[in-house]
Amino acid sequence: MKRHGKKLAGGLGLIFLLAAFCSVTVLAAGTDAPEPALYATVASLIPPVVAIVLALITKEVYSSLFIGILVGGLFYSGFRFEGTVTHIFQDGFVAVLSDGYNVGILMFLVILGAMVSLMNRAGGSAAFGRWAKEKIRSRAGAQLATIVLGVLIFIDDYFNCLTVGSVMRPVTDRHNVSRSKLAYLIDATAAPVCIIAPISSWAAAVTGFVEGEDGFSIFIQAIPYNFYALLTIAMMVCLVVMKFDFGPMAAHEKNAQNGDLFSSGKKDEKEVEVETANPRGRVVDLVVPILVLIICCIVGMIYTGGFFSGADFVTAFSNSDASVGLALGSFFAMVLTILFYCVRRVLGFTDCMACLPNGFKAMVPAILILTFAWTLKAMTDSLGAAAFVAAAMEKAAGGLMNLLPAIIFLVGCFLAFATGTSWGTFGILIPIVVAVFEKSDPKLMIISIAACMAGAVCGDHCSPISDTTIMASAGAQCDHVNHVTTQLPYVITVAAVSFVTYLLAGFVQNAWITLPIGLALLIIVLLVIRGTQTNRATD
Repeated sequence: MKRHGKKLAGGLGLIFLLAAFCSVTVLAAGTDAPEPALYATVASLIPPVVAIVLALITKEVYSSLFIGILVGGLFYSGFRFEGTVTHIFQDGFVAVLSDGYNVGILMFLVILGAMVSLMNRAGGSAAFGRWAKEKIRSRAGAQLATIVLGVLIFIDDYFNCLTVGSVMRPVTDRHNVSRSKLAYLIDATAAPVCIIAPISSWAAAVTGFVEGEDGFSIFIQAIPYNFYALLTIAMMVCLVVMKFDFGPMAAHEKNAQNGDLFSSGKKDEKEVEVETANPRGRVVDLVVPILVLIICCIVGMIYTGGFFSGADFVTAFSNSDASVGLALGSFFAMVLTILFYCVRRVLGFTDCMACLPNGFKAMVPAILILTFAWTLKAMTDSLGAAAFVAAAMEKAAGGLMNLLPAIIFLVGCFLAFATGTSWGTFGILIPIVVAVFEKSDPKLMIISIAACMAGAVCGDHCSPISDTTIMASAGAQCDHVNHVTTQLPYVITVAAVSFVTYLLAGFVQNAWITLPIGLALLIIVLLVIRGTQTNRATD
């Protein structure tokens, strides 16, 4: 295995050197990069595909993302050295790190990391773990509690990932649930729950993309047809209740029951948490900061949407800026948490301040991966991936009306997987769907919009370069590649059932018929997989 890794690393290095050599050889041709010759072609999707494939093969995400970025820069500049370098750094790294929305998300990450550090040092997390040990007495109970909390925190997927992770990690650790399984439960209750919650940042995003229509009303009508999101929630519950796992997750869960939560032999992180926790901490030292964080983030989001300027609650959420709202809310929540701990005297002011850099350090891996992922998306955008997919969808629309929901679902899956963004996929596909169906078949338009949302969430759910996937890994403190590889078979299973359900929905056009069929099909598939595993074990 090591020899294979060395060969692969050598091959990647050779590719890198050849790419650099090609860039240098054309430097004399000029330094001003012309309009990309590969703009809006299938080549625009090659950089993210390269990054994803390398990440899955090498199990190393940073270099894989950078090579994908390099490929995008080379394609954009026509293999010019100077053009490649300036595009990668000026239009890539510098641009994404100076974008106001991205900066707000990074601030939210850092502040949330600091709050997790505060709760750990105050002893709140350890106290909750002790309390949960008495109340939650089984592995299934710990997993079901994680699912319930994930469903309840539906405001925003970023907020969901990190909050559920920090609260439930001590509980799942005590019941020997692997970090990979925890990361899957977090990820599967983030975007899939937000996309069917009328009051969420995702509902606001989708509503904004439906131009010329009542976006919020369409979002509500599309919820029963969002098969991937609904079946993902059903999948989690079925796996826990049926007490089985399959694919790489089964090995991780077996290792966890033998004491290895990471499937890598590492146990340092858990020991550090226990060692630094204040023994005088109480459950209230975890619950109060979490409640304050939820309230402050909701207030921050509706503030950015104009709630305090006269807008009603739903309108304020629809017009909210999640980046600014979450940054504002988390900042005030952190200040109130510090005051709370100082008044309770579980932490001194100096100890609280010491948690700030610790929280930042804990979030450095997530910040690095996010930065690389955003830059890769910038490379993909500059090559016209959106225009390429839009043109392909418009050509496919004619003569395939009843099959279009299933086709849109697949396109949404692939586009979100390759680019790592579900919101970008909404922006590309939803306007096309509205233009095709708004006058000819409004019912099929709603089903197709739901298929677009479901496909985008599906691709985003399993993409190694998705920010939600990255944050789920951070929330569970799980190796990112382990999280991606263990949840991929689960995502593919639900996606396959959802595709069949959308094929049926295109003709039946009734959610109360198609959704039960999809749910029954999912349960049958899981029973077949479990039966196959049982037969292999007995052979």
